Amino acid sequence: MLVATRNPLNIGSAARAMSNFGFLHLRVVNPYEIAFREARSAVGASALLASAEEYKNVADAVADCTLVVGTTAVGHRELRHPLRRLEYGARLIRKEAASSRVALLFGSEKVGLSNQDLSHCHWLMRIPTREAHSSMNLGQAVAVCLYELVRDAKARGQQERPKRAAAGEVERMTALLNEALRLSGYFKSGAPASTEDKVRRLVRHLNVPAGDAELWLGLLRQIVWKLRSGEKLAG
Repeated sequence: MLVATRNPLNIGSAARAMSNFGFLHLRVVNPYEIAFREARSAVGASALLASAEEYKNVADAVADCTLVVGTTAVGHRELRHPLRRLEYGARLIRKEAASSRVALLFGSEKVGLSNQDLSHCHWLMRIPTREAHSSMNLGQAVAVCLYELVRDAKARGQQERPKRAAAGEVERMTALLNEALRLSGYFKSGAPASTEDKVRRLVRHLNVPAGDAELWLGLLRQIVWKLRSGEKLAG
């Protein structure tokens, strides 16, 4: 999944790397150039690029995914997520991908993923480049990550793990929890958007199983309904 990428050639290179390693589902979020579907750099991957799904925001793009992993060069930014090296993170992704849909997010060439983008992630992954020159070309970074995902084919046969709730369900849980916090007075008036991002990260760290998602949604809906009823009575 490519988020706010600026150069169509880089999108094409990423699509080519995907095709090389057998990953055929590309999603783009607010690509900078509409012409990315005709990128000449997508050698042998024009069909993959033509079928890329386009989204307005990360929330919609990851809604049907049970694991969302962001990539980062780290640099000087302060991270609020678990950070794993590529070789270990790839093993975890392979296990999850055996039974569920996983999103691997790459940010723009200039600034990477924003803090809001990262708030949709369960954890982050980095390629172990040298500290003095940590940033990689987007197409190269995609190729390195995907190679690591496929190089140990034996891992694909490992025992399945319990399926997680899809990101869309987790986002609905987050929205209900944020509303409950506002209605209860926990959020002060005019609280910044970053406060809701913190709640989103907290909910994702729970790794809610798919079978429990509907129960959590029901509980949170009841809490919100009760708080709204109390507001009407008080009014």
